Amino acid sequence: MKRTLYLKFVLAYLIFAFFSFVVVATFTSSMTLEQLKRERADALYREATLISNSYAADLYNSEITLESVWRQIEAIGTFLDASIWIINPSGLVVLDSDAAPDIENPTTIPNFTPAITGSSFYTVGNFFGMFDEDMISAFAPITSQYKVKGYVVIHGSMAKLQSSCNTLLNISYLTMVILFLLSLIILLFFTEMVYVPLRKITRATEQYAIGNFRYEFQVDSEDEIGYLAASLAYMASEVAKSEDNQKRLVANISHDFRSPLTSMRGYLEAMLDGTIPPELHEKYIGVVLNETDRLTKLTNSLLTLNNLNTNGMILERTDFDINQVIKNTAASFEGTCREKYISIELVLTGEKMFVNADMVKIQQVLYNLVDNAIKFSHKNSSIKIETIEKSNKLLVSVKDNGIGIPKDSIKLIWDRFYKTDLSRGKDKRGTGLGLSITKEIIRSHNENINVISTEGVGTEFIFTLEKSKGED
Repeated sequence: MKRTLYLKFVLAYLIFAFFSFVVVATFTSSMTLEQLKRERADALYREATLISNSYAADLYNSEITLESVWRQIEAIGTFLDASIWIINPSGLVVLDSDAAPDIENPTTIPNFTPAITGSSFYTVGNFFGMFDEDMISAFAPITSQYKVKGYVVIHGSMAKLQSSCNTLLNISYLTMVILFLLSLIILLFFTEMVYVPLRKITRATEQYAIGNFRYEFQVDSEDEIGYLAASLAYMASEVAKSEDNQKRLVANISHDFRSPLTSMRGYLEAMLDGTIPPELHEKYIGVVLNETDRLTKLTNSLLTLNNLNTNGMILERTDFDINQVIKNTAASFEGTCREKYISIELVLTGEKMFVNADMVKIQQVLYNLVDNAIKFSHKNSSIKIETIEKSNKLLVSVKDNGIGIPKDSIKLIWDRFYKTDLSRGKDKRGTGLGLSITKEIIRSHNENINVISTEGVGTEFIFTLEKSKGED
């Protein structure tokens, strides 16, 4: 079997892992950096606002010295790991937390404009060329008497922010690797619980496809895979049984056809070569005719059984009086019963009892059952045919006092060509198909037939029929 399913699953797993890392490296990276940048800008802006409202405002109101303000912003800058500038609107750097005040050599920012932040309160860049690297700079205006006197600008290194972002991403990468390794459990679970059973099932179907229905396999699972495997194994066993039945059927047919044909050939050859004298020809021609009748009966039974097994068989259901059908069937065996001194007792419910069924096929059922009852009854015995009304059903019973059926054969009597050891001596002319035909007919009516038998005592067959709905 090509391992395409397994390879597809592994490929999908690897593609999922690859795109997960791509997402973390791009989308998550940019999101994390943006989030860190906003948090850093907020923190710097809050400090810049505090400084502008306190030290810077006091400085411009001449309430504190330049040196005192510088010491304060130097300490704050060290704590924030940032540079704090106080800038005039013209761009003159009044104080720088990283350098002591130098009134003699002030620093001026070229092209300075607070509009660099746009609609925000911070900007990212080299701040008008004042730094060699990108910085995040937060602005806070210094106001006095409703006028802007200057700005407090706090600069934070973007490199350090990027470093923090990379640290967080490394944690994300490590977490991804751990999750990737843990997700191998899913792959192992798929392999053990899905792929391996599917391999077994596929191998089994390959064996069944070449006709090896005896191939056995086992899938220890109680889920849908296990149910599929069990169903497949059951199907194979049923097909194997069907194949055995087919072989047994062919063997039985061959045997039942070969026996009369051999007998007929022997008698005819004996008449041709003179072994049987002409004066006895009439006698043995009668024997040959009896054998042809046996073959005809066997052929008709096979055709009947084949038609009954056809899917979608249409029954010609009608409402008819089952009592009259039983009486007619019993009357047809009058001669046979007289020869064996057997009486047929009829115990029928009501003068008329209408049922809904295929009358011709039910006649055949009754004929087969009565024929069997007579065949296996002792001389000077009786056969009882009884009908019992029960709810919307009618139970029909055919009971004899004959040789009975052995207990281990009761389940097998419905099989085609089956004959019990006790019946072989008495049923020399039987085909072994009568009860099979009977059961198929009753089953086609969606009814049931059962047998109760005691060896040496007798047998009773009981089948059900649907009462006619139009009959009161």
